[in-house]
Amino acid sequence: MAEIENTFMVEKFCPICEKTFRVMKVRSRIPVSKRDEDGCTHYAGFNPYYYSIWVCEHCGFAADEDTFTTKIPDRHLTILKAVLLTKNIKVPFVEERTLENASTAYRLALKYLDLIHGKASKKAKYAHRLAWIYREADDNAQEEEFLRKAVESYEEALMREKFPIGELTDNAFIYIVAAIYWRLGERQKATTYLSRLISDQGVREREPRIHDKARDLWGDMRAAKKAIRN
Repeated sequence: MAEIENTFMVEKFCPICEKTFRVMKVRSRIPVSKRDEDGCTHYAGFNPYYYSIWVCEHCGFAADEDTFTTKIPDRHLTILKAVLLTKNIKVPFVEERTLENASTAYRLALKYLDLIHGKASKKAKYAHRLAWIYREADDNAQEEEFLRKAVESYEEALMREKFPIGELTDNAFIYIVAAIYWRLGERQKATTYLSRLISDQGVREREPRIHDKARDLWGDMRAAKKAIRN
């Protein structure tokens, strides 16, 4: 019932098969219950991440809203059409997505990114959100698998891509990488990334929010280490 209250159906155009398909969009105001250090936001009785990936019910193309609503490069269209228009992939439209529906959408989106050698930052975003979905479902093994995929792609983006990416700076990416490593229990790697933020005076001056979050996470790590010793 929460899904019906927080979503509404619209029709969109698929750039691959050039047909109109149905998609469920999330309403803007949903009460937040808590936020995790790696950016995962928990909502009261509803998970909007289930609906972040759109899937064309006719050809099976899956991606986020930005991909569907901006021009896809011709070279990518050629690759995607060669696969999707010959494989007859159909994904049934559902108004209320289950964990299986949502995970299928993300896995398809990641598969298509691999086909076109898409940006690492986009792969990181998809994998990270899929990890959040599994986190809510208490599926620790799947969450860890996709957190590792996400952090690998975030690190690749830091090395190869130009920032800012959307609204995120390279320092925001560094913090996310540190937070993921912290959740994975790899404290040395988390410490290495956090120290880059905490010791940089420029981050303190230009991005105080990132600096403060890094210091808070650093404090949590020290407290956890102390608790283990005791």
